[in-house]
Amino acid sequence: MRHYLLYIGALLSGALGVLAFSPFGYWPLALVSLLSLYAFTQPQPPKQAAKHAFIWAIGFYFVGLWWIHNSMTLFGGLPLWAAFLLVALLAAYLSLYTAAAVWLAQRLVPTPRWRALLVLPALLMLADWLRGWVLTGFPWLWFGYSQLDGPLAGLAPILGVQGISWLLTFSAGALWLGIRRHSHWRWWPSLGALVLWAVAISTQYIQWVTPTQSSRFALIQGNIEQSLKWVSGQLEYSIDRYMNLTLPERQADVVIWPESALPETEQRLAPWLAQVDRLMRERGQSLITGLVSQADSGAMYNSVITLGRNAIPYQLEHTNRYYKQHLVPIGEFVPFGDLLRPLAPFFNLPMSSFAQGKANQPDLNAAGQQLSVAICYEVAFPSLVRNNMKPDTDYLLTLSNDTWFGRSIGPWQHQQIARMRSLELGRPLIRATNNGVTLVTDEKGKLIASLPQFEHGVLNANVTGMTGLTPYARFGGTPLFAWLLISGLFGASQGRRQYRGQQQRLAAQENLRAKARS
Repeated sequence: MRHYLLYIGALLSGALGVLAFSPFGYWPLALVSLLSLYAFTQPQPPKQAAKHAFIWAIGFYFVGLWWIHNSMTLFGGLPLWAAFLLVALLAAYLSLYTAAAVWLAQRLVPTPRWRALLVLPALLMLADWLRGWVLTGFPWLWFGYSQLDGPLAGLAPILGVQGISWLLTFSAGALWLGIRRHSHWRWWPSLGALVLWAVAISTQYIQWVTPTQSSRFALIQGNIEQSLKWVSGQLEYSIDRYMNLTLPERQADVVIWPESALPETEQRLAPWLAQVDRLMRERGQSLITGLVSQADSGAMYNSVITLGRNAIPYQLEHTNRYYKQHLVPIGEFVPFGDLLRPLAPFFNLPMSSFAQGKANQPDLNAAGQQLSVAICYEVAFPSLVRNNMKPDTDYLLTLSNDTWFGRSIGPWQHQQIARMRSLELGRPLIRATNNGVTLVTDEKGKLIASLPQFEHGVLNANVTGMTGLTPYARFGGTPLFAWLLISGLFGASQGRRQYRGQQQRLAAQENLRAKARS
């Protein structure tokens, strides 16, 4: 019975961590949830600790990612029970990484002090990295994102979001050691964590980048129903919606439409796009829009193109464009498509056969400004967004369509991730979406303006571009990875040496007792 109560406690404490993320924003609960992970795993032998860690992570990922079921049930044709099973399988897969990290930490370091402080935090960061890389990666719900509006945010421009995740995990380990009994050493780690928090808080006041010039943006939120978007005859409705919202915006330097704003290929729209290009040039404006582009080779790309005021008049496959590099499994490409597509409509969603864009594509030029682009899901990959950004980039631009996920917490988690890229790289973020969350931030990821979800409208904002590089923009994750390697190896060696010392003392005591008995 006690085992079942522990399992339920681990499951609920993992789920509690979801409340630290947007839209809830109770950021201290990230530390509480991680502390519970230590409490349920560290006193246990490796196998039992891994089991508790797996259950904790199941609670965290299943509740935190339940919003994915909307795309399966509303648009993929799956019954709710099947969607429940698929989300549970995804959560179980992601939980294996957490369980493996805890198991390995218990095996490497039998004693708790160095394991809790240095080894487990390093292995949990490694697990996060692997989650974001294996099988194209799914880098969602990293705990560092929960601190975007909290006191640790200043670490992001230095060490990236995972630097914050590490400090949270280290702090949870320090607190766990602090509340254990029979340890004269137990409060020193907590004092060390407090010092690190004080340093992190002070870094929020460092200005890493400098302003350039301001531009006025008009972000068009069309709010087109996803279920209607690709229906025959919808193209004219979509064009009318976007043009009617755009034409009054004469004061904007750059007008932005969201991802795949128009339900037709660029090639079929080319004559109309040329007309829009001429119109925007006459008005002295640039227009950026997402759409589907089919190259001469026949490959389909999820694309962003620029029209109007720029150096290159519009023509098919002109260079002032961006092709999405990191595609969404199932949604934009289907692994083993010949096998899976006949099984269910979920594996045959509209536009699920995209090709992959190349790395190191140039920034978009719009009204004389340089914008580094990430389309939708790409913004969740820190290294991709960092590699896309150039030294002369003025703004980060992300176009998205979160209509697939309905009135769920998914779009709010997504916008929080996007804002973290702004903070890491020291660039204002322009985020245009079909139905929300459309927003603009400053170079620290702080909201300048946003639109309500599920309404069509225009977001106008004056935004100042930035120049210069944050430490994270300059060095990426290398300093953090170096620290994780050094601290993890040091903690493992110290922990094992401490264990050997304890074993030798116990053996010596046993020898003394044996001599006394003889």
